[in-house]
Amino acid sequence: MADKPIRADKATAVAELTESFRSSGATVLTEYRGLTVSQLTQLRRTLGKETSYTVAKNTLAKRAAADAGISGLDELFTGPTALTFVSGDVVEAAKGLRDFAKANPKLVIKGGVFEGKAISAAEVTKLADLESREVLLAKLAGAMKGNLSKAAALFQAPLSKAARAAAALADKKREQEGAEAA
Repeated sequence: MADKPIRADKATAVAELTESFRSSGATVLTEYRGLTVSQLTQLRRTLGKETSYTVAKNTLAKRAAADAGISGLDELFTGPTALTFVSGDVVEAAKGLRDFAKANPKLVIKGGVFEGKAISAAEVTKLADLESREVLLAKLAGAMKGNLSKAAALFQAPLSKAARAAAALADKKREQEGAEAA
């Protein structure tokens, strides 16, 4: 297939797809058969600005994937295929696709590419099940803050213990002085 010459307009399309494969953090392949234009527009809005949803011919997409150095996708390029190029948060895009596929069963997630490696549809679903980056960072910060609070309490414990002992001695001395005076 790589030895066949292609027309200029197709070469441009392949070059654009190749650049999209290279510049995106992940790519998800879907089958959109039976979805209306308004449903596809709704899906594009759901995915956000950092994710593009592109319908492409299988032969051109195969060639672009090969040119980008991605292997393992050839069996996924069957039937009507759309490519979801994710530049932003991969987890959020996977969640958007999963949720849209639940609401519109005609959208079928075939698989994709994550960090240069081919992944299955089940792995895309696992990505969607992860919590967002912000939530994971918040949990990490909370855990770190908890450990720092424990450490601070541990360092303050001897000082507060010594202060309580000094206060108890002072109270005992006042009691003794009060008893002697009486």
